[in-house]
Amino acid sequence: AAGIPVKERVKVSQNWRHGRCRRETVLKWKCKQVASFSSSFLMPWMELDGEYLYLSQAENIQAYHLSAEGTGLQCHPQAIFSGHQEDVCRFVLVNSHIVSGGGDGSIVLHKIHGSYSVKFSAHEQEVNCVDFQGGLIVSGSRDRTAKVWSLSAGRVGQCLHTVQTEDRVWSIAISPLLSSFVTGTACCGHTSPLRIWDLESGQLLTCLGTDFHRGAGVLDVFYETPSLLLSCGYDTYIRYWDIRTSTRKCVQEWEEPHDSALYCIRSDKNHMIASGSSYYGVVRLWDKRQTRCLQSFHLSSPTSSPVYCLRFSTTHLYAALASALHVLDFTAS
Repeated sequence: AAGIPVKERVKVSQNWRHGRCRRETVLKWKCKQVASFSSSFLMPWMELDGEYLYLSQAENIQAYHLSAEGTGLQCHPQAIFSGHQEDVCRFVLVNSHIVSGGGDGSIVLHKIHGSYSVKFSAHEQEVNCVDFQGGLIVSGSRDRTAKVWSLSAGRVGQCLHTVQTEDRVWSIAISPLLSSFVTGTACCGHTSPLRIWDLESGQLLTCLGTDFHRGAGVLDVFYETPSLLLSCGYDTYIRYWDIRTSTRKCVQEWEEPHDSALYCIRSDKNHMIASGSSYYGVVRLWDKRQTRCLQSFHLSSPTSSPVYCLRFSTTHLYAALASALHVLDFTAS
């Protein structure tokens, strides 16, 4: 919000609250037609970094320059980061590095400014999720393991720990304190889909929550602070955990009103949460101080697509669906 006049900030804030925005489809791509059901659609992921939006499309990650107003993207990517033999499942952007996990079971590290890149074989099956902090990578896979990898000089790509999760790992995040990491799993082979592990030893520290239904897999997790954590997934709930208060019960929860699985979640680390649903490209805005959804936007009617990933700035929200990238511009009058 720095540099935005107070009057403009108030207007933008009101626009978010009342759902006033200009909608635009800024990129389109073709869905792949593949025999395998699990790979028949692109499942794009993205990150925002100042003037650039990074978007995974098939086996590449492309960097698009945002226009001065922040709405449009330049048609052609400024840079393309490649290295995977199959689709990029997820990636993170930290300290001018991109770390990605792919369907080929490998992890690729790129330095954004420069030609440096490293690729190493990480898992026996696709790498569904990765995170990168403090010289360590954590990865989770369909092969029912999570792994911790070193990036220190002379040990790049060395596996420090392998955690047996007994379940497909859908989401993963390193705590801001760099002491532990959380895994969100499928909740089929193990009754607890949310578990926190020690980063140094790989030992289980705690399970979050109790009495999850079978299949209540956690598809996305997001640390706000070392002790505050958001999760969402197949059981249609957003949950807000305060690890200082209780690991058995979340401090707040919000239910998706149309009983849809929630694919992705983000917060402004204040009062606002944005979530992406599994049907009709529904993006919802939530206020932590209220029990009901604040606003909802249907981005893919009449055809149905999940919102695979969303990111937002002070003024814009970007949502990646199966075949298009949509932007909501909240500076509109």
